[in-house]
Amino acid sequence: MLAVWIGLAVGGYSLAGKLDSVTRDGQVDYLPASAQSTKVLQAEAGLPGGENGLLVVAYERPGGLEPGDREAAVRGHAELAKRFGTDADAPPEIVGSDDGTALMYALPLDRDAVAEEARVTADARAVLADRPDGLNAYVTGPTALGADMDEVFDAVDARLLLATTVVVALLLILTYRSPLLWLVPLASVGVAAVVSMGVVYALTQLFDFTITSMSSALLIVLVFGAGTDYALLLVSRYREELHRHERPIDAMLAALRGAGPAILASAGTVVAGLLCLLAADLNSISSLGPVGAAGIGAAVLVMLTFFPALLVVLGRRVFWPFVPRLGVEARTSGSRWARLGELVARRRVVGWVVPLVILGGLALGTVGASGSLPQLDQFARSAPESVTGAKLIEARYPDQSGQPLTVMSRPDRSREVLAAVERTPGVADAELGRAGEDWVEISVIPVDSPESAGETATIKRLRENVRQVAGEAVLVGGPSAEKLDEAETNKTDRNLVMPLILLVVLAILGLLLRAIVAPLVLVATVVVSYFGALGLCNLLFDRVLGFAGLESSVPLIGFLFLVALGVDYNIFLMTRVREEAVRHGTVDGTKRGLAATGGVITSAGVVLAATFAVLASLPLVMLVEIGILVAVGVLIDTLLVRSVVVPALTMSLGSRIWWPSKLSRAE
Repeated sequence: MLAVWIGLAVGGYSLAGKLDSVTRDGQVDYLPASAQSTKVLQAEAGLPGGENGLLVVAYERPGGLEPGDREAAVRGHAELAKRFGTDADAPPEIVGSDDGTALMYALPLDRDAVAEEARVTADARAVLADRPDGLNAYVTGPTALGADMDEVFDAVDARLLLATTVVVALLLILTYRSPLLWLVPLASVGVAAVVSMGVVYALTQLFDFTITSMSSALLIVLVFGAGTDYALLLVSRYREELHRHERPIDAMLAALRGAGPAILASAGTVVAGLLCLLAADLNSISSLGPVGAAGIGAAVLVMLTFFPALLVVLGRRVFWPFVPRLGVEARTSGSRWARLGELVARRRVVGWVVPLVILGGLALGTVGASGSLPQLDQFARSAPESVTGAKLIEARYPDQSGQPLTVMSRPDRSREVLAAVERTPGVADAELGRAGEDWVEISVIPVDSPESAGETATIKRLRENVRQVAGEAVLVGGPSAEKLDEAETNKTDRNLVMPLILLVVLAILGLLLRAIVAPLVLVATVVVSYFGALGLCNLLFDRVLGFAGLESSVPLIGFLFLVALGVDYNIFLMTRVREEAVRHGTVDGTKRGLAATGGVITSAGVVLAATFAVLASLPLVMLVEIGILVAVGVLIDTLLVRSVVVPALTMSLGSRIWWPSKLSRAE
């Protein structure tokens, strides 16, 4: 087994190194497949010059412009137009701000420049370094924003992998207090990570699906978090069995028989939940499904084959200095978890009513939360130059800060569409642009600032007006329309995917526990836990961290992970409770199950929460919000719901929790 996996890891490593080459972070990769704005981007690629690209340059001298500043702007424009522009001889249209502190111009880019936005942005900034002292220059606009975002994404995977490895290693050392044991799960999870990245790369070559930097980052977190959880659970059961079996291989076989079904059910729940994302319309969400499923699949295979083989080869000495001895029964009856079980048994109703009331109160934090995260507020720490420049333009040019929208019309309807655009309330200006065989481009300048309520209303009116004129022969897109489509599609996806995830999880729990009541109770507690965590995090993001909004995909991603992973811990608990209930009855079985699994499940929950919390160290608000939401939700679920609420509800319902199985009729 070890030889097979070492060979697979070597092969996977060669493929894993190619994963970055297929990772895509273009705007279309984060948009809904069926949205008008996505179709506009695709239509633009067929126009002369290809996809539209634009550099916007803003100059600022806070104390007021001085002689020579405008000449510097003209020189900069001439050099940039010569290198990257569509018309090097076009005279510059340099606009000064009303307060006399800023200058601005926009430069349309040629096809080659659009294809190399990172190089073009860097070269433009180097060109503009030649300017008078005290005059600030900012390269911004859609091309520069995309380049700065790509630069941030490029550094995510390496930084995240290192931070996650360090965090998991520290937590394993604290958990096992052994100089050797912590290395075994860490090495095994490393093998799983390499294999999963290789599998994902292979899948991209076989099937046409998108892998983004977001899904690549979440793949690393999932493999490390879930893989370490499986390791903790298996080691705990293996340690128990070493007290009963002389040979490590016999103890491991018994541990796999005991813990294996729960681990497989846990992994199956997460994989099934992830595959539900395939029903989503948003490209970045839909692609997360197969990527995450491949990661969980690799993790569970490695932790149930390679990891046990490695433990057996190393023998009992791997636990040094706390080596489990044959015939010395592991003591759990006097543990803190046994005492907690006795306390919950005496206060059963209080044990589930009070926590659920608290979580319901926290869920009220979702009321009045900030709206969707604006495009210019995506960066968690210091904003890049493109964002600083865009915000400068908003502040200095309040009457000209409208972001262009793009209307694509069939050639035979372009004049009628242009007339409909011009008479739409909220449109400041509109003109025909490039024309191809299939589409004509109309550039539209709205009156209101980007992503404002006024601009959103204008986009909706514009779509309705042009649809009445040309039906399906016209499309409305542009950056603000993309954000609108993304937010609306996320809402639609939530309404579709969330119930689908719940149905899948309920079905798996029903098959595993052979009951109906228990799955309903477990899923209900996890859903309440999710909304409590979401409400608490909304307050944290808004009042403490000062984020400008909640990224629209975060609630769905958070729901998936918190429901699927939260149910995991309930699976680990309730499968052991059912095992004990067969022999000791439901109440005593619940206390015994909590005593046996409480420590290891709590350790697993803390490890998983810490692993997702690593995302908070990254410079993107979206990943920070996902990391904090999942970490907070996992801790709530592990420390409160699984430790108190679920045992209290189980003991309150008694044998009825197992209805309609035979166990429900037991005394």
